[in-house]
Amino acid sequence: MKIGGFVKTTLSDWDGKVSCMIFLSGCNFSCPYCHNPDIARGACEGEDERKIMEYIEENSDFLEGVVISGGEPTLDRDLYRLLKEIKKAGLRIKMDTNGSSPEVLDDVIGARLVDYVAMDVKAPLSPDRYMTATGGYCDVKAIGKSIRTIMDSGTEYEFRTTVYPGVLSHDDVTDIARSLRGAERFCIQQFRPKVTLDPEAGKVKPYSVKELRAMHDSAKPYVKRVSVRGL
Repeated sequence: MKIGGFVKTTLSDWDGKVSCMIFLSGCNFSCPYCHNPDIARGACEGEDERKIMEYIEENSDFLEGVVISGGEPTLDRDLYRLLKEIKKAGLRIKMDTNGSSPEVLDDVIGARLVDYVAMDVKAPLSPDRYMTATGGYCDVKAIGKSIRTIMDSGTEYEFRTTVYPGVLSHDDVTDIARSLRGAERFCIQQFRPKVTLDPEAGKVKPYSVKELRAMHDSAKPYVKRVSVRGL
């Protein structure tokens, strides 16, 4: 188990729930604006799983959930074991994913090992656009399959897109929303030029609040609930 980080308490990573957060190290994408570059590169693996589980078990009456993030959690071969151990502690689980492993998603959802899935949709669903957004080849058909799997699962979910001006335009966000037609939730996330995988991305000016609200309005015809995060 490659655990790259652990946050004991967070109020912002699962809306309405007091949670802790486990970051699994390593990602198959290289998004230039990624705000967890060391974890994405797999450079962080120092956290003690046993101590983390002890904390979760000891605080299960206080915690309402555990968020599994990354990196990309579905790449870790020990993901199933970790999810099962957390479930044994009686806690709900939210998992963040980039949607590149639809078979893993289908398995963990089908086994009822996750209670909420947050999937990042990086770009309009074309190979060229996804390659630009993620820094390399991506199987866009797998991304589409993950979207359908999540929407058909009966599990709570949200799709979210970080609007990095170096890659995405207003029209691109509309195209993404169109590809999510009928989804329950779509979150448009502000890009934060603090720590980024590509240092040049940190020099890009984020979209204004006005521009983000315009994207929100353009997405509304396609998704039941659209929100903007990070204003």
